[in-house]
Amino acid sequence: MSNDTVLREHLLYLLRGGGAHLDFPTLLKDFPLAIINENIPGVPYTPWQLLEHIRIAQWDIVRFTIDAQHVSPEFPGGYWPAPEILADPQRWHETMAAIYADLKTMEELVADQATDLLATIPHGSGQTILREALVLADHNAYHLGALVLLKRILHSQAE
Repeated sequence: MSNDTVLREHLLYLLRGGGAHLDFPTLLKDFPLAIINENIPGVPYTPWQLLEHIRIAQWDIVRFTIDAQHVSPEFPGGYWPAPEILADPQRWHETMAAIYADLKTMEELVADQATDLLATIPHGSGQTILREALVLADHNAYHLGALVLLKRILHSQAE
Protein backbone atom coordinates (compact mmCIF):
# COMPACT_ATOMS: atom_id res chain seq x y z
CA MET A 1 0.00 0.00 0.00
CA SER A 2 1.38 3.42 -0.94
CA ASN A 3 2.17 6.14 1.58
CA ASP A 4 -0.46 8.32 -0.09
CA THR A 5 -3.16 5.68 0.46
CA VAL A 6 -2.12 5.16 4.07
CA LEU A 7 -2.21 8.92 4.70
CA ARG A 8 -5.71 9.19 3.20
CA GLU A 9 -6.95 6.27 5.30
CA HIS A 10 -5.56 7.83 8.48
CA LEU A 11 -7.13 11.20 7.64
CA LEU A 12 -10.51 9.62 6.94
CA TYR A 13 -10.31 7.68 10.20
CA LEU A 14 -9.59 10.92 12.07
CA LEU A 15 -12.32 12.90 10.28
CA ARG A 16 -14.83 10.18 11.17
CA GLY A 17 -13.98 10.34 14.86
CA GLY A 18 -11.66 7.36 14.96
CA GLY A 19 -9.07 6.58 17.59
CA ALA A 20 -9.31 8.59 20.77
CA HIS A 21 -12.02 10.84 19.34
CA LEU A 22 -15.78 10.72 19.56
CA ASP A 23 -17.85 10.78 16.40
CA PHE A 24 -20.93 12.92 15.79
CA PRO A 25 -23.46 10.07 15.43
CA THR A 26 -22.46 8.47 18.73
CA LEU A 27 -22.81 11.72 20.66
CA LEU A 28 -25.86 13.13 18.89
CA LYS A 29 -28.03 10.01 18.50
CA ASP A 30 -29.49 10.28 21.99
CA PHE A 31 -28.78 13.91 22.82
CA PRO A 32 -31.69 15.08 25.02
CA LEU A 33 -33.53 17.77 23.07
CA ALA A 34 -34.88 19.22 26.30
CA ILE A 35 -31.43 20.62 27.15
CA ILE A 36 -30.26 22.04 23.79
CA ASN A 37 -31.03 25.63 24.86
CA GLU A 38 -29.98 25.32 28.50
CA ASN A 39 -27.18 27.36 30.04
CA ILE A 40 -24.56 26.51 32.61
CA PRO A 41 -23.40 29.49 34.71
CA GLY A 42 -20.07 30.71 33.39
CA VAL A 43 -20.40 28.91 30.04
CA PRO A 44 -21.10 31.42 27.25
CA TYR A 45 -23.08 29.06 25.02
CA THR A 46 -25.80 26.43 25.02
CA PRO A 47 -25.39 22.97 23.50
CA TRP A 48 -27.14 24.10 20.31
CA GLN A 49 -25.02 27.26 20.04
CA LEU A 50 -21.90 25.10 20.36
CA LEU A 51 -23.18 22.66 17.75
CA GLU A 52 -24.00 25.59 15.44
CA HIS A 53 -20.48 26.96 15.99
CA ILE A 54 -19.08 23.59 14.91
CA ARG A 55 -21.27 23.76 11.80
CA ILE A 56 -20.24 27.30 10.88
CA ALA A 57 -16.51 26.68 11.40
CA GLN A 58 -16.60 23.39 9.51
CA TRP A 59 -18.60 24.97 6.67
CA ASP A 60 -16.00 27.76 6.46
CA ILE A 61 -13.07 25.32 6.38
CA VAL A 62 -14.68 23.18 3.68
CA ARG A 63 -15.78 26.13 1.54
CA PHE A 64 -12.37 27.79 1.82
CA THR A 65 -10.76 24.53 0.71
CA ILE A 66 -12.88 24.05 -2.41
CA ASP A 67 -14.13 27.50 -3.44
CA ALA A 68 -11.83 30.35 -4.44
CA GLN A 69 -14.77 32.78 -4.21
CA HIS A 70 -15.64 31.88 -0.61
CA VAL A 71 -15.58 34.70 1.93
CA SER A 72 -15.11 33.66 5.54
CA PRO A 73 -17.29 35.11 8.29
CA GLU A 74 -15.91 37.90 10.46
CA PHE A 75 -13.81 36.45 13.28
CA PRO A 76 -14.79 35.63 15.95
CA GLY A 77 -18.41 36.81 15.97
CA GLY A 78 -19.34 35.36 12.60
CA TYR A 79 -18.51 31.87 13.80
CA TRP A 80 -21.19 31.84 16.51
CA PRO A 81 -24.96 32.26 16.42
CA ALA A 82 -26.34 35.32 18.22
CA PRO A 83 -26.68 34.51 21.94
CA GLU A 84 -30.42 35.14 21.94
CA ILE A 85 -31.13 32.60 19.19
CA LEU A 86 -32.70 29.39 20.43
CA ALA A 87 -33.14 26.12 18.60
CA ASP A 88 -36.14 23.90 18.31
CA PRO A 89 -35.76 20.20 17.45
CA GLN A 90 -36.01 20.99 13.73
CA ARG A 91 -33.17 23.55 13.89
CA TRP A 92 -31.07 21.10 15.95
CA HIS A 93 -31.54 18.41 13.29
CA GLU A 94 -30.87 20.88 10.45
CA THR A 95 -27.59 21.84 12.12
CA MET A 96 -26.68 18.16 12.45
CA ALA A 97 -27.56 17.47 8.80
CA ALA A 98 -25.41 20.38 7.62
CA ILE A 99 -22.48 19.12 9.71
CA TYR A 100 -22.80 15.65 8.21
CA ALA A 101 -23.03 17.06 4.66
CA ASP A 102 -19.94 19.27 4.95
CA LEU A 103 -17.99 16.53 6.70
CA LYS A 104 -18.88 14.17 3.85
CA THR A 105 -17.61 16.76 1.35
CA MET A 106 -14.24 16.91 3.12
CA GLU A 107 -14.09 13.11 3.37
CA GLU A 108 -14.77 12.77 -0.37
CA LEU A 109 -12.08 15.33 -1.17
CA VAL A 110 -9.55 13.50 1.01
CA ALA A 111 -10.53 10.08 -0.40
CA ASP A 112 -10.23 11.23 -4.02
CA GLN A 113 -6.88 9.96 -5.34
CA ALA A 114 -6.83 12.93 -7.74
CA THR A 115 -6.63 15.32 -4.77
CA ASP A 116 -3.06 16.38 -4.04
CA LEU A 117 -3.20 16.65 -0.28
CA LEU A 118 0.13 18.49 -0.10
CA ALA A 119 -0.37 21.05 -2.85
CA THR A 120 -1.01 24.57 -1.65
CA ILE A 121 -4.55 25.79 -2.13
CA PRO A 122 -4.24 28.31 -4.98
CA HIS A 123 -6.44 30.97 -3.37
CA GLY A 124 -4.93 30.51 0.10
CA SER A 125 -1.81 31.77 1.79
CA GLY A 126 0.13 28.51 2.02
CA GLN A 127 -2.59 26.17 3.31
CA THR A 128 -2.89 22.66 1.93
CA ILE A 129 -5.86 20.31 1.84
CA LEU A 130 -4.01 18.15 4.36
CA ARG A 131 -3.77 21.10 6.74
CA GLU A 132 -7.44 22.01 6.32
CA ALA A 133 -8.56 18.41 6.92
CA LEU A 134 -6.45 18.30 10.09
CA VAL A 135 -7.77 21.67 11.30
CA LEU A 136 -11.33 20.49 10.68
CA ALA A 137 -10.81 17.22 12.57
CA ASP A 138 -9.04 19.00 15.43
CA HIS A 139 -11.71 21.69 15.76
CA ASN A 140 -14.52 19.14 15.69
CA ALA A 141 -12.83 16.90 18.29
CA TYR A 142 -12.19 19.83 20.61
CA HIS A 143 -15.76 21.06 20.53
CA LEU A 144 -17.33 17.59 20.60
CA GLY A 145 -15.50 17.12 23.89
CA ALA A 146 -17.05 20.33 25.21
CA LEU A 147 -20.46 19.18 23.97
CA VAL A 148 -20.04 15.89 25.87
CA LEU A 149 -19.34 17.84 29.04
CA LEU A 150 -22.35 20.13 28.54
CA LYS A 151 -24.57 17.10 27.94
CA ARG A 152 -23.39 15.37 31.10
CA ILE A 153 -23.78 18.41 33.34
CA LEU A 154 -27.13 19.56 31.95
CA HIS A 155 -28.57 16.07 31.80
CA SER A 156 -27.61 15.38 35.42
CA GLN A 157 -29.16 18.71 36.51
CA ALA A 158 -32.41 17.86 34.71
CA GLU A 159 -32.81 14.52 36.50
